[in-house]
Amino acid sequence: MPSLDDLKKRISSVKSTQKITKAMKMVAAAKLRKAQENAEKGRPFSEKMNNIILNLSKSIVDKDNASKFLVGTGKNNIHLCVVITADRGLCGGFNTNICRKAKNYFDQIIKDGKTLKIFTVGSKGHDQLKRAYGSYIIEKVNFKGFRKITYNEAEEIGNKIIKLFQEEQFDVCKIFYNKFKNVITQIPQSQQIIPIESIKKEQEEKKSENFYEFEPEENEILDNLLPRNISTQIFKAFLENAASEQGSRMTAMDNATRNAGDLVDKLTITYNRSRQAAITKELIEIISGAESL
Repeated sequence: MPSLDDLKKRISSVKSTQKITKAMKMVAAAKLRKAQENAEKGRPFSEKMNNIILNLSKSIVDKDNASKFLVGTGKNNIHLCVVITADRGLCGGFNTNICRKAKNYFDQIIKDGKTLKIFTVGSKGHDQLKRAYGSYIIEKVNFKGFRKITYNEAEEIGNKIIKLFQEEQFDVCKIFYNKFKNVITQIPQSQQIIPIESIKKEQEEKKSENFYEFEPEENEILDNLLPRNISTQIFKAFLENAASEQGSRMTAMDNATRNAGDLVDKLTITYNRSRQAAITKELIEIISGAESL
């Protein structure tokens, strides 16, 4: 049984922790609104770019000479997985959910006998993956010193991926991130960016779409647009992650604050009972001493 002094110190410690978690919840709530607006504004831009690429790809007659970013290398042997997580913790299952989604894909690739390469963006994802998949990690990047991730950082990651693809280091590239739905729900996503998966599906289904005439030629436009699309999709993942991280942190800190309050109540009850028992014991000793005299 802990002493009264120990219980008092523990109650004070839990109350201090509760103040910290409450402050973190308020900070996350303040950041969430702006992050959510940015994520919602970024979605139409990335979707529209994909639609433009779709229309351009349908106008190409000679698919064999089309950009490799669009049609791929014709192989499916080497897979590059870009796992985008946060650089900070205390955000619930945000980082873990992304890594779990990626791990399931990793295991399937390894099971199929294909080559796996991992590119981690964010220190938390690297920390979770390095034990089991450390030998597959070829590149790691984090932005700990940055107050805000901009398109320039996304373009930096995109250029590294493009360089690896041009060096024939992989055939298929997928990115893993969390899509923001609401404060409570963030959905882990896997999106193939090389070759563009959505376009391949649309071409297979052969849906009727409006066709446009382009100037200059479609191939020339795609050569400039496809590399930019990779950076755009990565930036969209950054925006979705930023909103998801703040939403998850807000929920986690709210739960932590509630749990701290419950723990303070339980410790206070234990403290009062121990204090009452100590007082009762002292009274009994006083009474017994008086009676003996």
